Amino acid sequence: MITGPMCRAARALVEIKRERLSRVSGIDETTIENFERKIAIPEDDAVLAIQAALEEHGAVFIPENGGGVGVRLKFTKSETKRIGILESEGGVSRNDDVP
Repeated sequence: MITGPMCRAARALVEIKRERLSRVSGIDETTIENFERKIAIPEDDAVLAIQAALEEHGAVFIPENGGGVGVRLKFTKSETKRIGILESEGGVSRNDDVP
């Protein structure tokens, strides 16, 4: 499970504000702020909802692996943009005649 500082770092990496994270995770913005500032630790289900929302926006949380826990981007901004373009292209897919 993530920590408050990891939440803050992930939010910075994926470039979303607390307000947006609150909307997509369903967790109150004040709860997120208090978590990030180490004022209070929310219930486990709230932390998992925050983590899931950040992961949906491209954050990858790295577990303890000898070098310490951390967070990084799943894709770069240009990769994310290109994936979005590719997902919007094309039409109905169907089988082709290639053997």
